[in-house]
Amino acid sequence: MSSKSTKGRKCPVCGKRTVFYDKGSREYICKSCGTVISEDTIDFGKEWREFGDSSGTSRRRTGAPIESSRHDLGVSTKIGRASDYKNIQKGTRRIYSRIIKWQNRTSSATERNLKQALSELKRVCSFLDIPKTIQEEASKIYRMAAEKQLVRGRSMESVVAGALYAASRNYGLPRTLNEIAQAFPLEKKEIGKTYRFISRQLGLRIIPTLPMDYVHRFASELKLSPETTAKAVEIIKKAQNKEVTSGKGPMGIAAAAIYVATLLTGEKKTQREVADVAGVTEVTIRNRYKELITKLNLEKQIKSSE
Repeated sequence: MSSKSTKGRKCPVCGKRTVFYDKGSREYICKSCGTVISEDTIDFGKEWREFGDSSGTSRRRTGAPIESSRHDLGVSTKIGRASDYKNIQKGTRRIYSRIIKWQNRTSSATERNLKQALSELKRVCSFLDIPKTIQEEASKIYRMAAEKQLVRGRSMESVVAGALYAASRNYGLPRTLNEIAQAFPLEKKEIGKTYRFISRQLGLRIIPTLPMDYVHRFASELKLSPETTAKAVEIIKKAQNKEVTSGKGPMGIAAAAIYVATLLTGEKKTQREVADVAGVTEVTIRNRYKELITKLNLEKQIKSSE
């Protein structure tokens, strides 16, 4: 007898031989009492794809992908929508209202915290124009922190900011603490402190940031030409080869390299303009600038370009 045959199959609940096989759900169901008979129903067939509204709808069996940026990972159910109540009778409507109320009450404190925190994370990522991949990584980090109860004693916003800072560094698209602090009612000192705490507690391996990670973004905000950006990258590479960047802040090096590049290409920007974009002081740019032109022998080139 085939594994999908229902001939002679008896329902274990009502005892009747009214079992049939549902191809859509790939389950054995009793027509009399509605019992779903559980057994191994692994399907080794193909995963069908769809290329239009009408193609393959009967073959579809996979749902939406799991998303860490959603508090329920996108796999939970919700009872009813506002538009559905129009089609329900008044007496039945009260029953569904109570069901929805109890569904909301049965959620745990961690779930409610995740719902609020991930909503805040989505807002900040939209404000800072952060890619979806970094948002997903930050959501995973916050979820791990919430499961280990690292949020207790700290503000939700500071943990969200710390998770976002860690995720952006891991993906090589770091945001400065000043930039992240602008999206929260927090000081950058508090964000940095929380970031170090969750990184240590979760054992996160954070990749150190390099000046190269900031150059293209700073150049884009300053509206510099590709020639000037390429020159700044060249300066940083030479500085790294001569170990000029050792022990120096990557944002300061990147800002100074961009400033030197603008002098060499004639696309001049003031130190104040570069400092505002990079989130460093003019003193830092002047100090790094002197080191770069001295150790890379760029004084003559700068004078000739002037």
